[in-house]
Amino acid sequence: MPIPSLFGAIGTLLGLVRALPQLIRLLRDRAAHGVSVDTAATSAIVSFGWVAYGLLSGQPFVVLATGPTGVIFTGIAFLALRYGRQVREFKIAPFWLAVVLLTGFLSGKTGLGILLPLSVLVANLPQLWVTTKEGNLADLSLGTWLLSLTDGLVWGGYSLAQGDYPILGYAILQFASSALIVGTKLLHRTRVQTQPGDSPRLSAEGCSPLDEAD
Repeated sequence: MPIPSLFGAIGTLLGLVRALPQLIRLLRDRAAHGVSVDTAATSAIVSFGWVAYGLLSGQPFVVLATGPTGVIFTGIAFLALRYGRQVREFKIAPFWLAVVLLTGFLSGKTGLGILLPLSVLVANLPQLWVTTKEGNLADLSLGTWLLSLTDGLVWGGYSLAQGDYPILGYAILQFASSALIVGTKLLHRTRVQTQPGDSPRLSAEGCSPLDEAD
């Protein structure tokens, strides 16, 4: 199998599963402490933007990886609203939807190739903000952000093999922003474990590696 196809196949698999741990956690816990609904909605918008880019550039692996991700992030946004987040938390998503649509309409593949790598940083910033500002991150899935970090590494390899620099830009920003979110979540979990007298709901955040995987 050619190297781009190998990375593309792995990236497609990651695209199918990376957001699932967060979706499952919301369905299980029926709470959304620490989950940014703005990041979920913006990630859905960006994923569908990558679908358009993949179609326009003739890269089916990109379409297959990002289409299901967009659907899952849409579900995460809906569940986050249902389980405690507020509509007023949408700050970036409506604006970025207009930006992606306008860019795609006016500039097509070229415009999306410039915009979409930056979009992953735009999408992940609200989640980074929530992880640093909220005291309860119990429902934020570490598994999803570890997979997102891995996603950045895999698509970085794909982009270098394929010679696609917009995807390389995405990969770098995805890896860096996901690493910050993972680091913040781990620091918060450590802090919760070392504080006596926390509620069982908060203390359970760091008790089980299996629990953190979903």
